[in-house]
Amino acid sequence: MGSRASRPSAGTDNGHSERPPETPPVALNSSKSGKTHGSGAARVNPSDADLRSYEDACRSDPDLEDFDSTLQLRTSRAIHSIAAGVEVRSLSLDSLREVTECLLEMNQEVVKVILKNKKDVWKNVELSDLVDDYFENSLLTLDFCAALDACLKRAGHIESIVNVALGTFEEERYAQNNDYSRTLDELRKFREAADPFTAEFFRVFSSVYSKQVSTLEKLQLKKRKMDEKLGKLKVWRRVSNVIFVVTFASVLICSVVAAAVAAPPVVTALAAAAAVPLGSTGRWLSSLWKNCERDLKSQKEIVNAMQIGAFVVIKDMDSIRVQVDRFQIELEAMLGSAGYAAAAEESAAATAVVELRKKVDEFVRIIEELGKYADKCTHETRMARTVILRRIINHPPHRGSTLENV
Repeated sequence: MGSRASRPSAGTDNGHSERPPETPPVALNSSKSGKTHGSGAARVNPSDADLRSYEDACRSDPDLEDFDSTLQLRTSRAIHSIAAGVEVRSLSLDSLREVTECLLEMNQEVVKVILKNKKDVWKNVELSDLVDDYFENSLLTLDFCAALDACLKRAGHIESIVNVALGTFEEERYAQNNDYSRTLDELRKFREAADPFTAEFFRVFSSVYSKQVSTLEKLQLKKRKMDEKLGKLKVWRRVSNVIFVVTFASVLICSVVAAAVAAPPVVTALAAAAAVPLGSTGRWLSSLWKNCERDLKSQKEIVNAMQIGAFVVIKDMDSIRVQVDRFQIELEAMLGSAGYAAAAEESAAATAVVELRKKVDEFVRIIEELGKYADKCTHETRMARTVILRRIINHPPHRGSTLENV
């Protein structure tokens, strides 16, 4: 189903492959200057003037108000998904899928708003520059999707190893010698396989996150400057505010993913806070960001930075490891027994196989779904950029384009 997983040079006792200690840190307020908590927060978190400007635009524009409500629901859903299971410093494939879907949907909404106002956008140099900047930076998503796809292919290889072991067990179970040596060999291959979610995946995530923060800082500066000149133009208020709040939401979601493996209590508190409505999405996001800032400062182990790659766990993989370990224990116990005892152990091993197969089937379902979302995210991001470029140079899109009739 995927490419062959690389082998670690050395593994830990519990079957986890070790991650390189040089994994770069992800700081909540990371920027190109490398600063973390403190001055960075002031640059990233919108000012009261930014929030008032956004809220005024929502009140005077029904389309923007509808967009605002939808965005808040999507962001809240993503945060709650990430919060599931954080007590063990883990991320689930379901939460990664939710994050990918949320980022994709937000990007699609921005495209819709831009194309709905395309004539006014292209007539205004400042606005078309802002739109172009947004789509240049949205291409960062492609790096994340490419890294995610590589991880899913490795996960598919590991899934195939487990399935081969289960098939071999069924063959040896009804053979005359019943030594199960081939099954045990396959289980050893699983334990030796590298974790599909490598440090490289988290390095890419860290890079995308840092660039998102930098993009938001630049966007805020440009928007404040142009608000003075174009603040009364309805199309400027609509398009610039949509880009602003979507970028801010993306940064917050990435922050929550980082916190999920560095400071689980922060995510739990954020999920609770996210359930409380607080006016516009802009003010709601700002409140969550401030809470995240405050709570992270109280977490001594991450005052300077969040070392994501050092100890992140994809809990779906851990769940399969637990079932494989259980199966291997039952199988080895059966080999060491005789007579009635062996029959009882064989029954226990068969039960372990049933549970393991359930876990593997669910794992396959999730990685296939996540793979589809990653492919869709990549396709739609490229398509959106292509559509915008075509509009700029006055070439109509091809018939059948998924974004043609947006």
